[in-house]
Amino acid sequence: MKYLAILGRQPKISIAELSALYGNIHQISANLATFDFGTPPQINRLGGTIKLAEKITESPVDFLSHIDNKKIVFGLSDYSAHASAKSVFTESLKLKKILTRHGHSVRIITSKSPVLTTATSLHNGLSGKNPHKIELIKVANNWYRVIGIQDIDAYSARDQARPARDAKVGMLPPKLAQILINLCGPLSDGSCLLDPFCGTGVVLQEALLMGYRPYGTDINPRMVEYSKKNLHWLISSNEDTTSSFDISVGDATNYIWTPPIDAVACEGYLGTPMSQIPTDIVLKREKQACEEIILSFLKNLAPQIKKDTPVVIAVPAWLRENRTYSRLLILDLLENMGYNVSNTSREGLLYHRDDQIVARDIIIMRKI
Repeated sequence: MKYLAILGRQPKISIAELSALYGNIHQISANLATFDFGTPPQINRLGGTIKLAEKITESPVDFLSHIDNKKIVFGLSDYSAHASAKSVFTESLKLKKILTRHGHSVRIITSKSPVLTTATSLHNGLSGKNPHKIELIKVANNWYRVIGIQDIDAYSARDQARPARDAKVGMLPPKLAQILINLCGPLSDGSCLLDPFCGTGVVLQEALLMGYRPYGTDINPRMVEYSKKNLHWLISSNEDTTSSFDISVGDATNYIWTPPIDAVACEGYLGTPMSQIPTDIVLKREKQACEEIILSFLKNLAPQIKKDTPVVIAVPAWLRENRTYSRLLILDLLENMGYNVSNTSREGLLYHRDDQIVARDIIIMRKI
């Protein structure tokens, strides 16, 4: 089956996530990609994809006419090169008139742009869960039906409602936690996923929801207690999750983890929080401090994991006056430690908001 992904605000990361899970991805525009896969992907497990749709082989009229309910709600998003809000509205009206002649009662969802926003689609129930409420997507001469929409409210609930939070240690977004895990590639249910810098447990929470066994360590005992509290809360509020996890106090630069470890996904030490672009002297000091911790951790980890074990880590990159980011120069050093760094990471995989001072540079690698 062919699927269409509407990519998130940082398409390069979205493509990397999809490629890790589903293989050959074709980016057909700045924010669209297609891929083939045997079973429908699960949108709630993808941090970098806004909407998922599957291709329909029949005409939109035939597809909508076959719905076994006389009442239909549908919206149309047109990602074609020259689409406009007016052309989308005109096409929607044509479809409505034809369907009305076939005996359907039709309500169309309109927008001031050629595409429906995620919020509009969710608010009107066009997420693919109700077979009588449909969002169609047009790309040139190809048509798709939406089968999933990123649930922004669910992300907010998991982030804001968890009992133990600490803004002083940084706030890893649940979407990014999902991305880091997915960049490890497909993992079997029950796989052990290690986060050696677990903080308040965001990566561990997402791993638990994905059906993996979370294994976390952190040098700060308070963070370990926060992680445990958050995972117990998550388990109590989600009946389908397993209750198996392991979280301990440990320095990632010298800790001996209990095998087996099937994958590693984490946010490493990001250095001092910053509200303005650092001077050259400050940047040099920050780089040295971060490199020391991150390289010591990866050197400690290497002999403890098996060949081909995926390791995905977010490390810092700093905004400069020319609006580019200065990255840590550690990739060649990692290969000398026994890791194979992905080409995507060599090109740069930065996760950041506009003008964010400290970005996250995602490094994807495997143990050689």
